[in-house]
Amino acid sequence: MSSTQQTGGQIDFAEAARQLEMAAHDARVAASCIGLGDLDGAHTHAILSRAAADGALNLLQAALTAGETIPG
Repeated sequence: MSSTQQTGGQIDFAEAARQLEMAAHDARVAASCIGLGDLDGAHTHAILSRAAADGALNLLQAALTAGETIPG
């Protein structure tokens, strides 16, 4: 698949949702790591959270640019 996770010319909204769920999970893990005093783990999961959120943002921006709507 391309970097925008397109299938048949349409944006994969399920992938955007999955990326957002991964971002939320990694943010929660980062917060837990801080509570446990594991700053290296918190840093790693904060980076992973940001990367996943950026991935979702890219997919959603591509959908908006293409004038796509969520199939319903």
